[in-house]
Amino acid sequence: MPPWLESLLASEYAFLVLFGVFVLEGAMLMYFMPSELIVPGSLILFGHSPDTVVAVIGVAVLGATVGQTALFVVAQRGGREWLLRKRWFRVSEDTLDRFDGWFDRWGPVVVPVSNALLFTRGMLTVPAGLAEMEPRRFLVLSAVGTLIFESWLAALYVFGVDLLW
Repeated sequence: MPPWLESLLASEYAFLVLFGVFVLEGAMLMYFMPSELIVPGSLILFGHSPDTVVAVIGVAVLGATVGQTALFVVAQRGGREWLLRKRWFRVSEDTLDRFDGWFDRWGPVVVPVSNALLFTRGMLTVPAGLAEMEPRRFLVLSAVGTLIFESWLAALYVFGVDLLW
């Protein structure tokens, strides 16, 4: 974790900063650390009491869902070609084609499934937006998948720490 981020997460604004980090992660704009390390890293810094775990997961779900919904709306309004021309959108056309195919084949159910899996997390946000999925439905499905993903990351950390000590 970059030192500047670690110092912000140790401040009184820690949960606000964590929310911002998750908004960036959800919008696929966070390139300075793997998203799989944010919840465990937060629990290392904040501790892993039940209240802290619930708070971290809640902030993670809320922030990532806000970020994914923003990217979803940008995809709906801007379109595929516009998005592919943007430097900040670091998904290749081939990768986007593959995930478009997943969405075409399986429909909206792949949004929470992909959000709950390593390496595909958030990748169905753009295809869902391009397919003109209903925004409220996307928001709910995105949040469900994110809740599953962040919960199992927290559980792995908490149970891993308990097993080691």
